Amino acid sequence: MSQRVEDATPWLSDAQVEDWKAVVALLTTLPAALDAQLKRDAGMNLYEYNVLVALSERPHDEIPMSDLARLTQSSPSRLSHAVGRLEQAGWVTRGSCVAAGKRTSARLTEGGEDQLRHAAPGHVREVRRLVVDALGPERMAALGDAALTVVRRAAPEVADLLPACGGAEARAGE
Repeated sequence: MSQRVEDATPWLSDAQVEDWKAVVALLTTLPAALDAQLKRDAGMNLYEYNVLVALSERPHDEIPMSDLARLTQSSPSRLSHAVGRLEQAGWVTRGSCVAAGKRTSARLTEGGEDQLRHAAPGHVREVRRLVVDALGPERMAALGDAALTVVRRAAPEVADLLPACGGAEARAGE
């Protein structure tokens, strides 16, 4: 690499390096902790739980597979394997979504709704324990706002698929 390219890179300050290391640690340890809780208590992993949640938040509990792959930031192959496991459990079905131009869609079943109702309380308790209660309202709000800002830069197509984020608007009404 030439000296000119190296000089053009705005390197992180020591404080920014430490903050970035904390973000990297968060991005690896938090999903692992949430995954372990869901596997232990609900027999599913965090990715599968997020698929069920995404389906439950859509009209008629249905979404085209391509949109679901973008929303969950996964390859079509990974999503297909996960939906296959969820189908075997009776929590999801696949079909043709007429409203989406006959694309293949995934739909949450009644069994999937039941499983989500079973899994959600333990998951929410763990999210509260690890994140919400640890941060408190102001720091949690700042984390949510910061996360959405980064998602909008890193994957605007995902930000566009997210349900209306209640963040600041919901807090204003509290």
